[in-house]
Amino acid sequence: MNWQAKNTNFNQLIKQVFHDKDSDKRAEAARQFGFLQDGRAVNLLCRALKSEDDPIVINRIIEALGRIEDGRATLRIIEKLEEEIKKPEIELDKLRVIFIIESLTRIKDKRALESLSYFLNISDEKLVQLTENAFDVIKPNWRQIIEKERKERSIQDIFKVSL
Repeated sequence: MNWQAKNTNFNQLIKQVFHDKDSDKRAEAARQFGFLQDGRAVNLLCRALKSEDDPIVINRIIEALGRIEDGRATLRIIEKLEEEIKKPEIELDKLRVIFIIESLTRIKDKRALESLSYFLNISDEKLVQLTENAFDVIKPNWRQIIEKERKERSIQDIFKVSL
């Protein structure tokens, strides 16, 4: 595909994500952005993530941002994660949390560790396993760090990133 065709496709996907009335088409457009892995889409997808209401479209946007693997998406994805953390554990949207953890794992941004650490001490074994995997990818020596620092600070404090 030449660059003109790619740009035409890119622009069509933008229109669909922001303006299509059909949520299935918006979700598919977000998914296609992920397959394109075009960094130009990151800021647009972050904006769409902020304004989107449909849960399926939100999940697809998060998934696409993870596939693009650009750190500019980290903070927006963390906002969605924080929304889930505020809910009681029984009301968690587990599928959304899975998409978020997988996306943050692909992005490999250390800023995600503080929020992700919440899921190291949760009762859902699958989420704990996914979180441990994310830590292994983002900060491979995290277990030694926790062991050394645990006596003095909480896990969240250990991985807090100063902005």
